[in-house]
Amino acid sequence: MRLILLGPPGAGKGTQAARLVEKFSIPQLSTGDMLRAAVKAGSPVGLQAKAVMDAGGLVSDEIVVGIISDRIEEADAKNGFILDGFPRTVAQAKALDELLAKKHMDLDAIVELKVDENALLARIENRARETLAAGGTVRADDNPDAFKVRLDAYRVQTAPVSAYYASKGTLKTVDGMMPIDDVTKALDKVLG
Repeated sequence: MRLILLGPPGAGKGTQAARLVEKFSIPQLSTGDMLRAAVKAGSPVGLQAKAVMDAGGLVSDEIVVGIISDRIEEADAKNGFILDGFPRTVAQAKALDELLAKKHMDLDAIVELKVDENALLARIENRARETLAAGGTVRADDNPDAFKVRLDAYRVQTAPVSAYYASKGTLKTVDGMMPIDDVTKALDKVLG
């Protein structure tokens, strides 16, 4: 199973990806984790990424796609993988299409978890209030203001990726506002 999970921050991609990893025995590929691993391994593309990151720059699409290219060749990805957090832009989606075509690989599914952004924001605000009331510290990604910034960035950069796949007729959607187990059942149904 080769799968892309799309959806805004807080949509539940990580939760559902973890369940799919277990179900299909395939790795969840996070570009951040892959970048760190490539840098640590000292691979040629990892060394390129390290130079850019050490200079405080953003790693180019070319480098990220190179890291993905290397990663999907590893033994644990032989039966498939889940891309979560990639592609973030239409340019990355097109580069991924080219990469997979060169490797004679197809994606089995591109699934977007559709959510109500206002309800997501309310969830984040509630979680922050509950955490503070319990004497805890609010995680950076549970801060409502930071969440709004991430949501705005998603709308501008990543939401067009859904439209790109929809225009190709390959996008499937699942209501991400349902209870977690219901989202899992809907994903199972969409994935066959």
